[in-house]
Amino acid sequence: MLGLKLETDPRWVNIVEKNIDEILTDHAYCEQKAASNAIYLVVNYPEHTEMVDAMLALAKEELTHFEMVHQKIKERGLVLGRERRDEYVNELYVFMRKGHKREIALIDRLLFSALIEARSCERFKLLSEEISDHDLKEFYRELMISEANHYTTFLGFARQYGAAYEDVNVRWAQWLDYEASVIRNYSKKETIHG
Repeated sequence: MLGLKLETDPRWVNIVEKNIDEILTDHAYCEQKAASNAIYLVVNYPEHTEMVDAMLALAKEELTHFEMVHQKIKERGLVLGRERRDEYVNELYVFMRKGHKREIALIDRLLFSALIEARSCERFKLLSEEISDHDLKEFYRELMISEANHYTTFLGFARQYGAAYEDVNVRWAQWLDYEASVIRNYSKKETIHG
């Protein structure tokens, strides 16, 4: 369904389980950055009313997820740490076309966003199946469904707004290939994309 070319090594969950506070802090900030990305799309492409409505709803949902993760952190007697740099996302950002027509930039921003949601969904699915912590197993199962919906939302808007400019499916295939080359270097840290 997600189209990802390379699956996460299931042993990544073993790394995560050794440092739950780190994955929860990283996850919280992933949700905050996802909300910020949705707001970016609203601010920079206000003429796309349908997308603006969807991004406003998505931003609210992502902030709710941030709050949910923060609650998990507090329930465990932990404290939200400082924001972490997401090297995976930064590597994907390099592939985004910049300095092109606004609509070309929009296509890539939406595909970039879809890909991050797809990888997060895949990671949440793995956590929901493999983590030994029952509470987190249920938590990540619930969030996995949201991430899948976000993935299809971004991909759908890329196809809707990009069809007049290029074959979005060809560009999506390029993104998937690029992401596969990037993700090979990850699954070694206790972060959502690490």
